[in-house]
Amino acid sequence: MSDADHVGRDVAATETGRLERAFAAFDRANAKDPMVEEVDSTEIPRELAYAHRMSTWLQRLYPDASDDLQLAARCQHIERWTHPRSDYPVGRIGYLKWRHNLKAYHAKRAGEILRELGYSENTISRVGALVRKERLKQDAETQALEDVACLVFLDHYFAAFAASQDRGKIIKVLQKTWGKMSQHAHKAALDLPFSQDLQSVISEALSEVV
Repeated sequence: MSDADHVGRDVAATETGRLERAFAAFDRANAKDPMVEEVDSTEIPRELAYAHRMSTWLQRLYPDASDDLQLAARCQHIERWTHPRSDYPVGRIGYLKWRHNLKAYHAKRAGEILRELGYSENTISRVGALVRKERLKQDAETQALEDVACLVFLDHYFAAFAASQDRGKIIKVLQKTWGKMSQHAHKAALDLPFSQDLQSVISEALSEVV
C-alpha cells in the first residue's frame, strides 16, 4: 500500500470516528427527552427513538449518503420537546410558526454540538440548511432527508395517527405526505407492510393524486 493510500485510509477512519462522536452527542441530547415510547418492550426517550429511525431509514434508502446528510438525519428533531406545540396559537398560523421555529432551533442546536466537535463552519452551515429543509425539490440531499422523514412517519407513526383520525383527514395527510416524496421514496413506501384497512385508505388517497 502506498503512502497516499495509508493517508487516505487514516483520514477516512478519522472522519468515521468523528461522525460516530457526533451521533453519540446528538443521542445524549435526545436521551433527555422526558417523553418515552416502548420499543421492543423497552421504554426509550421518544426523540432518541426517532433519531435512530431516521438513521436506519437513511441507510436503507440512501446507503451512499454524505456525512452532512447523515448528520442532518440524526439531528433533525434534536431536543424537539423544548418547543411544544401548545406554546403556540391554535390554527394554521400558529402551526406554521411552530414548525419554522423548530427548524431554526434544531439547526442552531446541532451547530453548537458540531462546533464543539471541531466540524468546519461549512459543514455546520450545510447541515443547518438540510435540517431547515431549504430548497426542497431542488436540492437532492434536502429531498433525500424529506423522503426519509416521510418514510419514518409512514413506517412508525402512521398507524397510530390513523387510529385517531377520521378517514377524510387521513387521506388529506397521506396525499400531502406523498406530494413531498420522490419517486424513489414512493416505491419504498408501497412496500411497507400496512394492514388491510390502511391499505384501503392509502389506495383511495393515491387514486386521487394527479
